[in-house]
Amino acid sequence: MKPVIGVTPDFNAGDRQDMGGREPTYFLRALYPRAIEDLGGIPLILPLAAGRALRRQLIKKLDGLLLTGSGPDIPPAFYGERQRYKFQVMSRRRSEFELEMVRLAVGAGVPTLGICGGMQAINVALGGSLVQDIASQVPAALPHRPPRPATRLSHPVAVTPRSLLRRITRRARIHVNSSHHQSIKRLARLLKASAVATDGIIEAVELPGHRFLLGVQWHPEFLYSRHQVQRRLFQAFLKAARTHS
Repeated sequence: MKPVIGVTPDFNAGDRQDMGGREPTYFLRALYPRAIEDLGGIPLILPLAAGRALRRQLIKKLDGLLLTGSGPDIPPAFYGERQRYKFQVMSRRRSEFELEMVRLAVGAGVPTLGICGGMQAINVALGGSLVQDIASQVPAALPHRPPRPATRLSHPVAVTPRSLLRRITRRARIHVNSSHHQSIKRLARLLKASAVATDGIIEAVELPGHRFLLGVQWHPEFLYSRHQVQRRLFQAFLKAARTHS
């Protein structure tokens, strides 16, 4: 049986002209479910259920959880800060749903992959915080939001020895694409940094002891069809999901 992978969408509560205007709307880049389907899984786009009981039922039905990236930021209040810069923030509905689903997935041992903003959600859900804007807060940082397509590689990252990511990639150094202006500030106590850019920005995290909980700051969904090392990320995730099932 193919594993069923719950995929989180973005949500417009009625205030975003780029996502349906006043009509509440789910939004998801097609590359996320396509990667899951291409590599042997069944993508299931999740409703952003508001009740804890419904969220518990959802997590029980899933073999894996994919937390997708997002243009808007997680509201800083979720990690104990005020908003310092005028970037668009994610809807409260999506933020609460994703953070709670991370915690439920950890408790239930459900394999989880977080991509870009999804990695940041993992860190916040488990007690970490974020740099609200790299360019403003990190001197001499690389351009993590370069003016180039996400299909192109941007910079290298060093992969931590003896990490889950190292076992998957089989490399000490890989090149990734980049499209983010935020990053991890305080790493959640339970997490381990499994990749770091040359400027010190954490590029991947994992939860030691969990069947599979990995977050990457880049976007492998743009790269998996041409880069084997990025394809291995999805393949390892789906393998863990099949085992969980």
